[in-house]
Amino acid sequence: MAGIFNRRNSNSTAAEMSFVDHLEALRWHVLRSFIVVLVIAILCFINMKWLFENIIAGPINPNFISYKALCDFSHWIHAGEALCMPPIKVSMQTTTFGGQFMSSITIAFVSGFIIGFPYIFWEFWRFVKPALTPKELSGTRFAIFWVSLFFFMGASFGYFLLGPFTFNFLANFNLGFMIETKPTINDYLDNLINIIIGCGLAFELPVLAHVLTRIGLITPNTLKEGRRFAIVIMLVVAAIITPSPDWMSQMLVFIPLFCLYQLSIWVSRRAYKDMEKKEKEEWS
Repeated sequence: MAGIFNRRNSNSTAAEMSFVDHLEALRWHVLRSFIVVLVIAILCFINMKWLFENIIAGPINPNFISYKALCDFSHWIHAGEALCMPPIKVSMQTTTFGGQFMSSITIAFVSGFIIGFPYIFWEFWRFVKPALTPKELSGTRFAIFWVSLFFFMGASFGYFLLGPFTFNFLANFNLGFMIETKPTINDYLDNLINIIIGCGLAFELPVLAHVLTRIGLITPNTLKEGRRFAIVIMLVVAAIITPSPDWMSQMLVFIPLFCLYQLSIWVSRRAYKDMEKKEKEEWS
C-alpha cells in the first residue's frame, strides 16, 4: 500500500499528498461504492418477494430454465437422459423469528454488490490508476469492461449451470427413508452466494494474467511451466466452490477453469509480445 501511495505522489502534478490524504481519498471511494450498493439493496428489498421467488429460488425451481435447456441439449447431442436432472421440490425453513428478515437483508446487499460490481470496480480503478506508470496504463484500455464481463460470465455460469447441478444432487441424495432434507434459508443462501461469487471471481483469471504480465510478474512460459501445479489448484478450488461432493459438479467447475487457464496463457502471450514490440520500437 505504501508503494502505491509513493507512486501516486511521484506521478501527480499537484502538490504531494500525505498518507492521511490518501486514506481520505480511499474513504470517499469506499463510501461512494457503499452508497451505490445501499441504493440497489433498498430497491431489491422493496421487491424482495418477486426477487426471491423468480431469481433467488430459481436453481431449486423444477421449472427453472436450465433444467429444460440441459435436457434438450442432452437429447441434441444424442446423450439420452445424461444431462436431464430429476425435478426437485425443496421446502426451506427458518429456525428463528427474524430469520426471514435477516435473509432478506443478506439477499438485498449481495444483490447490490453483484449488480453494482462495475461501479465498485470503477471506484477501485480510480484510486489505483494514479499509481500506474504511463507504460502500465497503455495496456489497461477497457479494463472496467473486461473485468465486469468476466465477473458476470462467471456469476452466470454459477447461477445457471453449477447451481442447479449442485442443489439437484444434494436434494436428491438420501441416506435412508427415515431422513428428509429440510434446509434452512441461510444454508441455501450460503451455498448459492458461494457458488455465484466464487465463480465470478474465478473467471477473472485471464484478466489477472494480463495485468501480471504487463507489470512483469509473470510470462507465458511461467504459466506453461506451472500448468501441472495449476491443475491441482483448480481441482482444489472446484472442490471448495462446489458444496456437493459429486465428481460431475466439480468437473463442471474444473473444465471452465482449465479453459480459462489456457486462455490466460494466450492473453499473457499477446501482452508479452506487445511489450516486446514496444521495447524494440523505443530502442530503434
